Amino acid sequence: MKRLSPLTLIASLIMSSTTLASERADMMLTNAMIYGHDNADTIVISDGNIMFVGKEDDARKYRAKNTEIIDLEQAYVMPGFIDNHNHVFEAASEAGGNCELSMDASLEGQIPYLEACSRNDKSKGWLMGYGFSLDAILNEDNRQTPLEVIDRIFPVRPVVIMEQTSHSMWVNSAALKLAGITKDTPEPQGGKILKDPESDELNGILFDNAGDLVMEMAWNSLEGQFNQSYDGLMAGLEESAANGITTIGDGRLYWKRGWYEVWKQAEKDGNLTARVSLRPWIYPTDSMEPQLAFLKTIQSSDASNLLLVDQVKMYSDGITINGTAKTLAPYLNTYIPDEPFGINYIPPNQMKTWLDALDKVGYSAHIHAIGDGAVRESLNAIEHARQNGSVKPYTLTHVELVDPEDVTRFAQLDVTADFQVGSEYVVEHDHSWAKLFLGAKRTHALMNLKAIFDTGANLTLSSDWNVHELNPLVGIANSIRMGNTGLPNIEAAIDAYTINAATSLGIENVTGSIDVGKSADFAILEQDITRLSVDDIANTEILMTILQGDIVFDAEE
Repeated sequence: MKRLSPLTLIASLIMSSTTLASERADMMLTNAMIYGHDNADTIVISDGNIMFVGKEDDARKYRAKNTEIIDLEQAYVMPGFIDNHNHVFEAASEAGGNCELSMDASLEGQIPYLEACSRNDKSKGWLMGYGFSLDAILNEDNRQTPLEVIDRIFPVRPVVIMEQTSHSMWVNSAALKLAGITKDTPEPQGGKILKDPESDELNGILFDNAGDLVMEMAWNSLEGQFNQSYDGLMAGLEESAANGITTIGDGRLYWKRGWYEVWKQAEKDGNLTARVSLRPWIYPTDSMEPQLAFLKTIQSSDASNLLLVDQVKMYSDGITINGTAKTLAPYLNTYIPDEPFGINYIPPNQMKTWLDALDKVGYSAHIHAIGDGAVRESLNAIEHARQNGSVKPYTLTHVELVDPEDVTRFAQLDVTADFQVGSEYVVEHDHSWAKLFLGAKRTHALMNLKAIFDTGANLTLSSDWNVHELNPLVGIANSIRMGNTGLPNIEAAIDAYTINAATSLGIENVTGSIDVGKSADFAILEQDITRLSVDDIANTEILMTILQGDIVFDAEE
């Protein structure tokens, strides 16, 4: 890839004295292969937007003495990837804790990791950690409860450790005491406080919103968390840019933890390397009015800005392995037998009320819905919003289990289905872990992209980083490798990571495709992935990432 200095081009420039300033190029990408434009080799960029796509000979009239010319040497220009569900703030932030456990260890096997955390961090405040396997921690063969194990190592200092999916927390007695949780404490909406089935005493595991409340207490106690969060955000954005991502749909914005202020500082500093749709979290245990009051103060739909705030993140349910995903038929096995159908974070009637209220203050919603019960309830709430006149873009994310009766409703209600397929078990359709909870029939029905795609509904792919692989090329390849449950071809998969995702965010007129007038957002690849074997797609190198005409990643630098 060659960058040519503007001075070396002056002699070769053919400029008309009548060329208008508005027609002059800031940058020209030449000698390129361009997705969606087989007969073009040049893109002209001005004021951050695409001015021209076509042949280099026809583009010369836009050259000015200060135009930057980049010879791409037949590299492949694609629309910048849009990751519709990415926890970029959390994924790289050390503010979330520096005690890392093993994802594979048994309960007893976690003891050396916990002891190392105790040795390595001698501060007296909350200790926050990450990483454990729920089924190992709650294995029925364990001789001790998780609470007994963690209390032995941390008898005084409060500790909260997040499981990889973020849907459960492992805490000690000191943490429970500070949070005011006893075995008689009423469970919060959207959460479960687990007890040992034999003794009926707390076992140290909190599901979903019960754990979120403790983590929020710990997070807000942390000294210097703003700077740590800022540094983590910069690292996450850098990693995203290196993967060709130019637009991010925020996985969730815990605004009561000061996260909004961190994002705004990054915007003020000019350090955003992606356009980001921030999605403020709807707190299930808080009343609506104070949340709406805050949401009104930060709402922004100005697509000329890199920060957009016009969608919220809300959870309908939890996850299958916890037994907290909401299902239409009862679980066969569950950690929470008192909730055989799973739970709601936001109950159905409340969700309808929320969507109506949010629509009036300029927000749509990106809704976590995993179980078939949650999918149906969420679609019902959106149908209610549509009947009341809402035309905003709504998205259900994860949609792992969808009842056949609800498959066509995505297209009928103009609802996006957002899938994450960045892990190998999804490709192999190996959901054997779910059979214990759902049985063979429902397990076989998990993650059926094709069923929804075939209805004509808008379908997107996203990473849910760092639950799954960040690289969009992995998701694109995997969605094709899935076979009968995946997407039919490379073009459908690319659309799911570009223009379809832009539609989900309500910015399809701004970005998502290489068209004149749109933002100059590009991922430049070493090869044309539409001509590669599906097994080679994920290994394709990202050479450069451009956002609004600015280079935000260059593999050569």
